[in-house]
Amino acid sequence: MTTFFIADIHLCAQEPAITAGFLRFLREDAPQADALYILGDLFEAWIGDDDPEPLHAQIAAALNQLHQQGVPCFFIHGNRDFLLGRRFARDSLMTLLPEKKVLELYGRRVLILHGDTLCTDDISYQNFRKKVHNPLIQKLFLMLPLKWRLGIAAKMRANSKASNQGKSLAIMDVNPQAVVSEMQAAGVEWMIHGHTHRPAVHDVPLGEKTCHRVVLGAWHEEGSMVKVTAENVELISFPF
Repeated sequence: MTTFFIADIHLCAQEPAITAGFLRFLREDAPQADALYILGDLFEAWIGDDDPEPLHAQIAAALNQLHQQGVPCFFIHGNRDFLLGRRFARDSLMTLLPEKKVLELYGRRVLILHGDTLCTDDISYQNFRKKVHNPLIQKLFLMLPLKWRLGIAAKMRANSKASNQGKSLAIMDVNPQAVVSEMQAAGVEWMIHGHTHRPAVHDVPLGEKTCHRVVLGAWHEEGSMVKVTAENVELISFPF
């Protein structure tokens, strides 16, 4: 009994090495699991399911094949691919989940989420997130011509990069109280998330108990996953 968790792969046509590493992971590693959970930012950007980018069809086919091998895939939206929709989910046979989900895994209650909602000290980002998650704004954006959406997405990424250069690392990390509040509300002793690109296993004191928060790494130079079995929870890095 094994469940895999990954996040922050940031697939794009400009990074073929990451794509090759991810496809190898789906072919060779993921079939060993009972289920695969992708906790956001599978893609570097997503401007709509109608984007004809060939990479998207390639990834959908690989995820579809994994499902055909008996390994279901579940997806939580990230801050880069929050517009990924039902069409891609249908093509890939991937199940879309809400932004946070509690799993019962081998006797453990585990809260999974992308992680950006935990970064409450980054007020400017949280305000931006609230705007772009407005269903009306999303609907209007997806009605725009593809060329316009590509330009808007490129400008937003450039603005985000410039904005982050002026922020401290502490502001862009999770807020400890936000972590505690989410874990208490969900009644869990484990949390798994991505987003911050700071892979680690943290102890979280909750009353008289010591709980745990596992942070996935980004797939920049190596792969990163959390492997959960009945015996253990492991954070694993591996070469592409």
